[in-house]
Amino acid sequence: MYNLEQLRMFVETANLGSFSACARKLGKVQSAVSQGIANLEIDFDRQLFDRSTRKPSLTPDGTRLLSYAQAILLQMDELDSAAQAMGRQEEALIRLAVDNALLLPNFYAVLARFERQFSATDIEVVSTTSFDVLEAIESDQADIGLTFVEFDFNRDVELGYIGSLNFYPVCHPQHSLAQVNEITAGDLLPHRQVMSRSSKGSVPTQLPQLSSKAWFCNNYTAMQSLTEQGIGWAYLPAYLAEESIQAGNLKKMKFSFDHKTWKLSIEMVRQKNKAMGPALAWLHDELKSLLDE
Repeated sequence: MYNLEQLRMFVETANLGSFSACARKLGKVQSAVSQGIANLEIDFDRQLFDRSTRKPSLTPDGTRLLSYAQAILLQMDELDSAAQAMGRQEEALIRLAVDNALLLPNFYAVLARFERQFSATDIEVVSTTSFDVLEAIESDQADIGLTFVEFDFNRDVELGYIGSLNFYPVCHPQHSLAQVNEITAGDLLPHRQVMSRSSKGSVPTQLPQLSSKAWFCNNYTAMQSLTEQGIGWAYLPAYLAEESIQAGNLKKMKFSFDHKTWKLSIEMVRQKNKAMGPALAWLHDELKSLLDE
């Protein structure tokens, strides 16, 4: 019966184009590679390589079986990686709860680096509102949370300030508010505001309702789309709003009471006194720089 070493010889010979190159890579003599592949052909009852030319080339049967051999070796490598990760006490799964406004490009870049560093650890990302993030941490449904600062929180949660996110007030270019040079609080009252609200009806304290009418979403991308349709005005994360402003789909509003760009403070949260394995500790440290310029 064939073994993994013979499969690796088969795959490396196909990749490198010769028995000698395969032998050098695997640290074997060429005759051992030739014999291993010959035994594999006997077990399969199929010729894998055409040896009539100077360099062996895959036969149609060899081409068909190559992908199966590659898949088996890949699974073995993943099994070895998982076993080694367990030996290093790396976590099997890390759960992240993230306010959807914080799904920045840099967030995904951090996860890409994590995958390269801890390939045997799975990640679960739940995007929601800050109130739901805090609830997920408090109820042990998430290991790390990224949330806007809220002043009413469970003291069993460990908070860490990591920076701030710019927000722009925006509306559709044809909205009546877009024609006002400097908008007062009174100007906003009769116009619908598109707002963020949690699944339980909580509204971020840093983004209060300023208009008499409002539509609510738990997703800033949905808020962006509604605002682009002219349904109302909204405070949107600058990184989301800027692309729409450049495309002419939104206009940045100028408020008389906002003397500088509106900034919301961001915190990373986790349960107090909960132990972190190496993968969680690495991710926790990397996310501290999420909002760095």
